[in-house]
Amino acid sequence: MGIQNFKTNKKVSIKRKTSRSKNLYLNLLIKIFRFLARKTKSKFNTVILKRLFSSRSFQAPISLSRLIRYSKGNKKTIVVVGKILNDERIGDIPKFTVCALKISSSAKSRILKSGGQVITFDQLAKTNPTGKNTLLLRGIKPKQSLKIKRNLKNKKTL
Repeated sequence: MGIQNFKTNKKVSIKRKTSRSKNLYLNLLIKIFRFLARKTKSKFNTVILKRLFSSRSFQAPISLSRLIRYSKGNKKTIVVVGKILNDERIGDIPKFTVCALKISSSAKSRILKSGGQVITFDQLAKTNPTGKNTLLLRGIKPKQSLKIKRNLKNKKTL
């Protein structure tokens, strides 16, 4: 996939190399994880960097119930490049450490009340630069969320 360059008859790949966002914190995180990806050569940092480049529609939110489902019996730090939302259907939340770009206030209070920790990406880069003992998650796949958006867009409300 890519654009064909007719002079050399080669396909040129188009990948994002920076974020288009003007958010200073996001650009700082990109600098940190670009440095870590170059120096540590761990795949974890390259994946985080790639996800930080992506647009907000591809940084799908994830609910607390999914975090609990995937972290059963793990003492690993859960890393989400996106937003964590509260799920009121879940009564009991286990103790775990979470790292995310954004966390809703109700989800954050429930995690802290259960004895867990909420850390930021720059704290994660300091404590765990290679990404060992972490669990990298993301929300619903982008194609599915785009289909959902498309279907909701066509619905008419009363």
